[in-house]
Amino acid sequence: MTEVVVDHAQGAVVPVHALRERELASFLEGRPAFVKAFAELSEFKAKAGQVLVVPDAAGAIDQVLLGLGAAGDAQGFRVLGARLPAGDYRIASAPAEIAPDQIALAFALGSYRFDRYKKKGETHPRLVAAEGVDVAQVRSIAHACALARDMVNTPAGDMGPLQIETIAREIAEQYGAGITVVTGEGLLEANYPAVHAVGRAATPERAPRMIEITWGQEGHPLVALVGKGVVFDTGGLDIKPSAGMRNMKKDMGGAAHALALGRMIMAAGLPVRLAILLPVVENAISGDAMRPGDVLDSRKGLTIEVGNTDAEGRLILADALTRAGELEPALTIDLATLTGAARMALGPQLPPYYTDDEELAAQIEAAAAAVADPLWRMPLWKGYVDSLDSDVADMKNDSDAWAQAGSVTAALFLQKFAPSGPWVHLDIFAWNPRGRPGWPSGGEAQSIRALFAMIAGRFS
Repeated sequence: MTEVVVDHAQGAVVPVHALRERELASFLEGRPAFVKAFAELSEFKAKAGQVLVVPDAAGAIDQVLLGLGAAGDAQGFRVLGARLPAGDYRIASAPAEIAPDQIALAFALGSYRFDRYKKKGETHPRLVAAEGVDVAQVRSIAHACALARDMVNTPAGDMGPLQIETIAREIAEQYGAGITVVTGEGLLEANYPAVHAVGRAATPERAPRMIEITWGQEGHPLVALVGKGVVFDTGGLDIKPSAGMRNMKKDMGGAAHALALGRMIMAAGLPVRLAILLPVVENAISGDAMRPGDVLDSRKGLTIEVGNTDAEGRLILADALTRAGELEPALTIDLATLTGAARMALGPQLPPYYTDDEELAAQIEAAAAAVADPLWRMPLWKGYVDSLDSDVADMKNDSDAWAQAGSVTAALFLQKFAPSGPWVHLDIFAWNPRGRPGWPSGGEAQSIRALFAMIAGRFS
């Protein structure tokens, strides 16, 4: 990844003035008449996302005005990474309550491009970070977010179970972590029957696997990160329509986010032990695919009736969450691109999270606000638990139609397998369906900056 946040310039540095709408008039009063006239001619009103490049008499860039709207936060600076021409810039003025490190991180996030399959050669603007900004940490978080986005953007043909394992091994090696991988028929011997059942229909070179990374010093509290790793979801025998299948390369977004969050934690050296648990499968179709009506065993010992083969993510997470419980974590976080119902409820930009732990919820809310990484708490409504009852097994993987709330019932399913103690489930989308400057269409890192900030504060 090109470094777009630096601690010193290589040449001339262009000042950037970030303005809210109410600040524009007073700002322009103190500027040369040309700047005021140019802003008026360009209809610059400091609306959110507006960027005005102001030239000097020789035609070079003299300064840049950035609009933050009525009450913009740090994420408003993402547009700079996408809209500015190549060169070095610095933030000359900005609202005092927006932290310089969050501005630098937003600039880096907005500079992201997925160009694996394109001819290279694009240049990027660079931000000279304000004094006191920890440039190394900004880069670490930006690189982790870029990793998640790259993994989500990469087609399933190039991001199968083996490729995710390879990335996991590279991260483990980089940070001195341990890693174990159980593959194929070995999943049955190691008691991951649900992971095996979901992934067994794939070709041998794309066999299902359970990846476990461990890191940290004994005596530190254990944080378990569980990520859904369905590299492609056909829907199984309950096959998706073509429109629903088109972007299913992103169904491993939970695994990508768990790896990215784990990488942030290890890079920062937080005082925790870490377990990253990734059930990785392809929900393929073959003569060996699981069928509607099949009854699966699970690591926990509960039997699960398969009501719908397209509700496969919760099946593999069930085994992984059970494994997490065996490690006796102080905190468990699972991340999954789990339900379309979450998008129906909150849309693509606002991921829901579920927890019964009030202290944990308060910490997540505070962290999300502090780093402008939005989340929304949804209820683990016990009135819908009965919708998961099965006539032939301990439970089923698709809730009765009367319950309707598909994201809630999926979370209730996972709660049956979650470790005791603090646990939170995030039903992320990991995708921008509408591209705009600073937020290109495609893979997006959601919630992990907030979770990193929460973990850093909780275990400091």
